[in-house]
Amino acid sequence: MTTHFKAGKALKVKKEAGENAPALSDDELVAMSVRELNQHLRGLTKEDVVRLKQRRRTLKNRGYAASCRIKRVTQKEELERQKTELQHEVDKLARENASMRLELDALRAKYEALQCFARTVARGPPGKVAATSVITIVKSANHSPSSAPFSAQS
Repeated sequence: MTTHFKAGKALKVKKEAGENAPALSDDELVAMSVRELNQHLRGLTKEDVVRLKQRRRTLKNRGYAASCRIKRVTQKEELERQKTELQHEVDKLARENASMRLELDALRAKYEALQCFARTVARGPPGKVAATSVITIVKSANHSPSSAPFSAQS
């Protein structure tokens, strides 16, 4: 056994292979800084240093892979949530569009009925327009009592 003195500390290093291998847990190995690792590796054989560094690299890569998986799953869930929200918005807009088309069709029919009435009035004798014909045209333009063309749609 050899004793080295460095900075006032006695460091005992055994020269037999494997006897000086550190007993580090995986968590400790991953958590320690490079400087701490290098201090811990002093006095070890080259094979032990390579083995410990490779083990540390493997553990670090596992951690990176796990965080990437978590990030990917989180992103996927967020994108699925956004997709659902957008699909609901598309459905809502489609319903609004259909409602507005119905309203437009009703207004167009009313407009055509009024145009037809205006043509008949223009052709007939002046000043002789029956009040019942105006009411008939307006009522016929409203196909169903539930469709109110000038009501506010939500």
